[in-house]
Amino acid sequence: MMLKRIIIFLLALFIYSCGSSSKVRTASVKSNKPKAAVVKKRPMAAVKQHTPEKPTQTKSEVLEATSKIAVTTEVVNNYISQYKETAKENMRKHGIPSSITLAQGILESGAGTGVLAQKANNHFGIKCHTGWNGDSVRHDDDAEQECFRKYELPSESYRDHSLFLTSRSRYAALFKLDKGDYISWAKGLRSAGYATDVKYPDKLIGLIERYELYKYDAEVLEGNYKPIAKVSDIPLDAKSYRVSQGDTLYSISKKFNLSVAELMQINNLPDNAISVGQIIKIKS
Repeated sequence: MMLKRIIIFLLALFIYSCGSSSKVRTASVKSNKPKAAVVKKRPMAAVKQHTPEKPTQTKSEVLEATSKIAVTTEVVNNYISQYKETAKENMRKHGIPSSITLAQGILESGAGTGVLAQKANNHFGIKCHTGWNGDSVRHDDDAEQECFRKYELPSESYRDHSLFLTSRSRYAALFKLDKGDYISWAKGLRSAGYATDVKYPDKLIGLIERYELYKYDAEVLEGNYKPIAKVSDIPLDAKSYRVSQGDTLYSISKKFNLSVAELMQINNLPDNAISVGQIIKIKS
C-alpha cells in the first residue's frame, strides 16, 4: 500500500516537472474589409446668371394693294425663299419676269400674311371675272364683298397669275419687253390696267430693288440677261426726292419746308401713303 502511494507521488512529480507553461500570444487579426474611401466634396462652381439678349429689332414696311398690311423684312425674306423657285419656273414657262411675279406676290398678299392669301391661297388679288368656275371667297376691295378666286395651293395661284397675263390681249405688249427690264414691266402692268393705284409701279420697283429680286431673272436668263440701271441709282434733279425707309410725307415736308397738303397737291396724291423708292416732287 505504501509502495502504491510512492509510485503515484513520483508520477505526479514527473508530470509537474515536464509540464511547461505556454505563453499564449494573441495575434492581431487584420480586417480584410477595405477601408471606405473618403470622398471630399468639391465646392460647386458658381452658376453664372444668363441675361437674355434683347430681340433684334427688324425693320418693317407697309404693303398696300388688295389689303394694307405691315410686315417685317424677315417675313418678306421668308416669303421670297419660299416662292422664288415657283416664280422662276413660271418665268421659264410663261415669260413673265420672276422679279415682277415675286414683287406682285409680296405686295398683293402682304408677303403671304393677307386675308386672301390665308383664306384662299390667292397671292395676287385676282378676282373671279367672267368664266371663273372654281371656288371663290368674298372680300372688300374697290367695292364691298367682291368675288376673288380661291385655290387649293399657292402654286396654283402663281400659275393662274401667269395664265391671267398671257391670256388677255391687254397685256400682250408686256411680252414684247425685255424679260430683264422689270422697270418697264412694272409700268406696263399699271398702264394695262392691272392696278388702279398710280403708285403701283413704284411699289413693285421698290420691292424688286430693295430685295434684289432681279437676280432671279438673271438666274433664268443666264447669258441672255441684260442688267438695267436701277431706279435707286438714277440721279434725281433738284425738284425730286426718292423716298427712303422710315420717310413719311410729314418728315419730307419738314425737310423741304413744305406742308403735307402742298406735297400731296404737287404729286396728285389721294392720301398720305408713300412707298420706299417712290419719287416725290418737291417743286412744281
